[in-house]
Amino acid sequence: MIRAIIVDDEPYCCEVLSTLLEKYCPEVTIEAICSSAKEAITAISTHSPQLVFLDIEMPHMNGFQLLERLPHIDFDLIFTTSYDQYAIKAIKFSALDYLLKPIDRSELQIAVRKAVDRLQHPLPQQLQILLQKLYQPPPQVSRVALPTMEGLQLVPLDTIISCASSSNYTIISLKDKQKIIVSRTLKEIEEMLEDYLFMRVHHSYLVNLNEIRKYIKGEGGNLIMSDGSSVDVSRSKKEQLLKKLQPGKS
Repeated sequence: MIRAIIVDDEPYCCEVLSTLLEKYCPEVTIEAICSSAKEAITAISTHSPQLVFLDIEMPHMNGFQLLERLPHIDFDLIFTTSYDQYAIKAIKFSALDYLLKPIDRSELQIAVRKAVDRLQHPLPQQLQILLQKLYQPPPQVSRVALPTMEGLQLVPLDTIISCASSSNYTIISLKDKQKIIVSRTLKEIEEMLEDYLFMRVHHSYLVNLNEIRKYIKGEGGNLIMSDGSSVDVSRSKKEQLLKKLQPGKS
C-alpha cells in the first residue's frame, strides 16, 4: 500500500479526491487530509507519506511555498490545480505529474500508476528544475510582431488593451484608439501572448489584465477597459478571472 496525504483548502475537492482514490486506486491509503499548507507540514512530518496530492493555489502559503519550507522531500508528488497555466507549464517542464480539477478518474489512475513506478527514484532534482522554472521571470520581450495585410506590425505589449475575434481574423484595440486587423485567429493570438498578462475571458475576447478598470457583476459579468470599452466575461471564465484580479483572496 502507498501511504498518501491530500492537501487542499477546498473541503469538497478533498472529499471528491478521497472518494475517487478509495474506489479506483486501492493501492493508495489516505493517511491525512490537510486544509492548509501549515497543516500539511505537520502531517508530512508525522506520517512520512510516500505520495502527496498537493493543491497549488491555497491562501497564505501555496503549494510551491510549502515545498520550499520542507527540510527534505522523500515522497512523490501529484499537483492538483484549477487554472494556473504558468504553473502547469513549469510542472510539465520538470516531468512531475498534475491533475486538472475537476479530477478525472482515468487521469487519476494514470498519475497514481506513474507515482508507483517512480517511488524508487528520488525527486529533489525534478523539484529543483520545477522551482527554477516557476520563479524564472518571463522573457523580457516588450513588443510582439503582428501579421497584417500589409506585413508585420511591431506593437508594444503594454499598448494592447484587448483582442476580439472576427472569424479567422482578430481585431486588436490599442491605447491610441488604433485598431489593427490581424490575419490570425484569436486562439493563435492567445498562444502568442500566453506568457504575458493576457487572459481569454470569453470565446470572443482576450484582454490585457493591466488595462481592466472595472468588473461589473452578472451571470458572467463584463469588464470596463481603460479605453472605456466593455468586454463580456463568460460564465466558465468568471471564477478564473476573479482569482487573477484578487490573487490573495481564497
